[in-house]
Amino acid sequence: MAADVWFAEAMIPHHRQALEMAGLAAARTGDPLVTAVAERVLDGQRPEIAVMESWLRGLGRTPPPAHDHGTNDRGMSGYGMASEEELTRLRTARGRDFDTLFLTLMIRHHEGAVGMAAQELRRGRDRAMRTMAQDVVSGQQIEIARMRGIQRRLG
Repeated sequence: MAADVWFAEAMIPHHRQALEMAGLAAARTGDPLVTAVAERVLDGQRPEIAVMESWLRGLGRTPPPAHDHGTNDRGMSGYGMASEEELTRLRTARGRDFDTLFLTLMIRHHEGAVGMAAQELRRGRDRAMRTMAQDVVSGQQIEIARMRGIQRRLG
């Protein structure tokens, strides 16, 4: 059960950071493919956060607070989290500069989520969290491939 709890408690702030990055896209990109990626992140990860928060509450645990962006106290080092400096650069970028940085950061972020999910699949025991992890692996690998295709198009 410890692996399952770690997965949920770490993935919630990880997903929140992805939501923060994706939320910037509408005002900063003119590329409809980048907009579509951001919208898929927003549409897919909000409900996953809700499921994990509910699951944790069902165990009597308090989900990570909304301002928690996954500092290394959860052992998330190496799981693709953007640094505060990278987020600041993303917040100030526009147009093609935004697109390039967004895709680079989001690919790394998704790769990190796939790594976290793979760890859950190796060590976790809870059916709901293992199903969530499998969904993360399959969905985010598809999104990584799409984002790499957009990167190639951008040159």
